[in-house]
Order: sequence, then C-alpha cells, then structure tokens
Amino acid sequence: MGKGCMTASKYFLFLFNLIFFLFGVAVMGFGLWLLLDNQSFIVVLNTSTDVQVACYILIGVGGFSMLMGFLGCLGAIYEIRCLLGLYFTCLLLILIAQVAAGALIYFQKDVLNQQTSKIVGKVLENYPGNNSTTEQAWDFIQRTMECCGWSSREDWNSNMVIVNSSRLMFPCSCQNISLATGNFSNSGFCDAQTPDWPVYDAGCADSVESWLLTNIGVVLGICLGVGLIELLGMILSICLCKSIHMEDYTKVPKY
Repeated sequence: MGKGCMTASKYFLFLFNLIFFLFGVAVMGFGLWLLLDNQSFIVVLNTSTDVQVACYILIGVGGFSMLMGFLGCLGAIYEIRCLLGLYFTCLLLILIAQVAAGALIYFQKDVLNQQTSKIVGKVLENYPGNNSTTEQAWDFIQRTMECCGWSSREDWNSNMVIVNSSRLMFPCSCQNISLATGNFSNSGFCDAQTPDWPVYDAGCADSVESWLLTNIGVVLGICLGVGLIELLGMILSICLCKSIHMEDYTKVPKY
C-alpha cells in the first residue's frame, strides 16, 4: 500500500511539474508579449523603467519556472531527494514572493495610478502625430475605448503641436464619429472647424479601470489557481521526499 501511494505521488508530481513547466512557458511568453507588442496599452508605458523591469522580471520568472519544472520532473521520476528538497524550497520562496508582490501592488495602487498619469501626460504632451509605435498604441486605445486623453479631453491642451499651431487642431483618434464632419482619420491631427472639438468627453483612465474591473475575476481566478497548484506541488514533493529512504542514482541517464 505504501509503495502504491509513493508511485502515485511520484507520477502526480511529474504531471504537476509538466503543468508547471508549461506555466513557465506561458509567463515568459506573456512577458515577451508585453515587451514587444505594439498594439496594447503597455506600449504607452514602456517609457517607464519600472514597466520594462516588470517585463524582464516576468520573463525571468517564466524561465525560472521552466527550469524548476524540469528539475521537479527529474527529481520525481528518478526519486532524487536533494532535487525534491530544492524544488520545495524554491516553490515556497516563489509563493512568498507572489503574496508580497500582490500586497505591494494593492497598497501602492495610488502611487501606481499617479505614475501612470504622469507617463501618459508626457506621451500626450510630446505626441507629434508621426505614427510611431507608441502613438499607434495610444490611438488604438482612444479609438476602441471611445475616450480622449487620460483624465479628460483637456489633457490634450498641453500638446506642443496643438499649442504651437496657427490652426484649430484636435487628435483624430479622439473624434466622435457621431459629431465629426469632413475628414476622418485614425491617427495624427485633424482640422477643427470650431474651438469645440468633436471628440469624446470621457477620459481613458475610466475606460481602462472599467476594463480591469470587468476582468478582475479572471485575473484573481488565475492567481488563486496558480497558488493552489504551487501548494499541491509543495505537499507532493515533501511527501515523496520523506518516503525516499535510499536514492538509486544508477537510474539517472548518463548523458
């Protein structure tokens, strides 16, 4: 009976580590997507060193998770206690780090909001309308979320092109199709017929926050699922480690 439980634990742990390896692939892919994608809100924030560091951390965590999954599979199949103990310790540290990161984000959310507002404000102020990657991302956000500026349309009043132009101009991606007449464009600046721009009144901060609140259940569900999987891996690894009384290194392939 004890041997059967040990065998079941070994293969359950192997399956868990295979899932953990795939999770590492997903996290690394997510980090690379945030770093390289040119059609998401994160592009607007890529001028922030903190955001870039966060992307590299995700890539690093993903790579580390892949390595852990591989070592866990090796330790489970070949019943190597030192690998199982190392695996348990690393999982424990990762779980503690995740809880600490979640608490830090929750208690520092006002600081994060202020920093985001400053970054976006600088993007809008220096928006030249030459269709760069950052501008494409911001135009995409305003167009799809039907918003203008970060807090409101007034954020665009500090834009250098609009301030220095002798004509009345407004950002084309902001224009409210139901109010706009004449030229239609998805990027750059459009000529305004009157000082009252035909644009959306809502700021993008409210739209982004609404999107996050709509999807918060999915995010929390994923985080909870990952935490439970990590706890299961810790329990299986420590149980298997205790049941191994003698290691047979002849099972390990010599290559």
